[in-house]
Amino acid sequence: MTISRRHLISAAATGAAFVGLSRFAVAQDQSTGDGYVNEAPGYGPLKADPAAVFDLPEGFSYQAFSKAGETMSDGLVTPHKADGMGCFPLDRDRVILVRNHELKPSDLAYGAFGKDHALADRIDRTRVYDLNQDGKPLCGGTTTLVYDLKKKRLESSHLSLAGTAVNCAGGVTPWGSWLTCEETVVNPGPNAGGQTLQKSHGWVFEVPSRAKGLVQATPLTGLGRFKHEATAIDPRTGVVYLTEDEGDGRGLFYRFLPNDRRALAKGGRLQALAFRDGGDSRNWSGAEWTPGQWRDTVWIDLDGVDNPNDDLRHRGHAKGAAWFARGEGIFFGEGELYFTCTSGGPKRLGQVLRYRPSRFEGDPREKDEPGRVQLFVEPTDPKVMNMCDNLAIAPNGHLMVCEDKVELRGVNYLKGITPEGKVYAMGRLVRGPSDGALPTTELAGVCFSPDGSTLFVNAYWPGMTLAITGPWERLKA
Repeated sequence: MTISRRHLISAAATGAAFVGLSRFAVAQDQSTGDGYVNEAPGYGPLKADPAAVFDLPEGFSYQAFSKAGETMSDGLVTPHKADGMGCFPLDRDRVILVRNHELKPSDLAYGAFGKDHALADRIDRTRVYDLNQDGKPLCGGTTTLVYDLKKKRLESSHLSLAGTAVNCAGGVTPWGSWLTCEETVVNPGPNAGGQTLQKSHGWVFEVPSRAKGLVQATPLTGLGRFKHEATAIDPRTGVVYLTEDEGDGRGLFYRFLPNDRRALAKGGRLQALAFRDGGDSRNWSGAEWTPGQWRDTVWIDLDGVDNPNDDLRHRGHAKGAAWFARGEGIFFGEGELYFTCTSGGPKRLGQVLRYRPSRFEGDPREKDEPGRVQLFVEPTDPKVMNMCDNLAIAPNGHLMVCEDKVELRGVNYLKGITPEGKVYAMGRLVRGPSDGALPTTELAGVCFSPDGSTLFVNAYWPGMTLAITGPWERLKA
């Protein structure tokens, strides 16, 4: 959803009106002993959910739907591991959600085809991207959901992409499709999960939101082969921006200059971001840059983007591209985008970065007027924010950011961030797997309905979607 600059200005003015309030309000989670620190009032303290699923501020509520294991409208099973997600308008009352499922090649028990893949014959296998040695479709991919905003209920659901692997996040396109990203670079042949694959993975696939059934799974190879996380498209230029989630913190930040902005399959140029003055975005030493600081950028052309040797990032870095510490969610607003790096910062609690493109983005003239990157938020206290992941811009100009920390008896929050970079708790996922003795599950896929009335977010494991409504206009700061 594109957010107008007047929303951002209005939100900034609202925040300024509350400068006299205490900067730090502390709340305590009585159920787990897990405290959180609010740097801004937000919507007020979180209230315990009687159902022990998701805590929200006073006046807000949620509907849980499309849970893993339920039968979908096409007769298949709702897959597990609900991850990134995009929202699209359908009509006045209904929206379409296209949702990723981050299933590995070995996750055959958690996909849409049921026990022993007994339901796989229901689909057209010519549309499936990859099969294992037994001829079973890989279970990664997407589901498409139709949700009625007025009735607050799921209307239909179906499998929309099949045969891919580890579909993590992605991004919406201005023409109404979802780009779903594989966060893996497994090769054909035997792999560590005990499966033998026929094709390479590590691609981006496009899923039209209004497709009624399974779409043809065609990789957009020009967008490169690497551990993709998410994408965002500048509607002004058609440039696609992409994040890379490498566990060692040595990933790049990419852009794709398409030959045809409405047909990404026609190819283009893939580039990686570098700082004009050199340096490392991760700031692990704390000496590279400080919150609020801007840095000029240059973009480096990449070759061999099909990357059969899984060395694209290393080749890019050797040419001068900057390292980013596990690039995650990305979202385009009005004239600028935000993206997260899960393990950035001196304490490796994560970073939120802001990129403002050049007026001449992708044009030789940008050399004299480059794009700029800002270190927007870099927490030093895990109770403020810890391991930021998927994010979206709310209609009021605030960011909504999912946490993705994995720790015993841990709790993941949905955090809001003001235009001034102050963090507050918007929601808290209470129910993790088993009895709570295991690590909690992450939040993912945050997005808003086009009318701004409903925030959608996924509980990753086993997998379900929440639709959150409430008094959005009651923002305190």
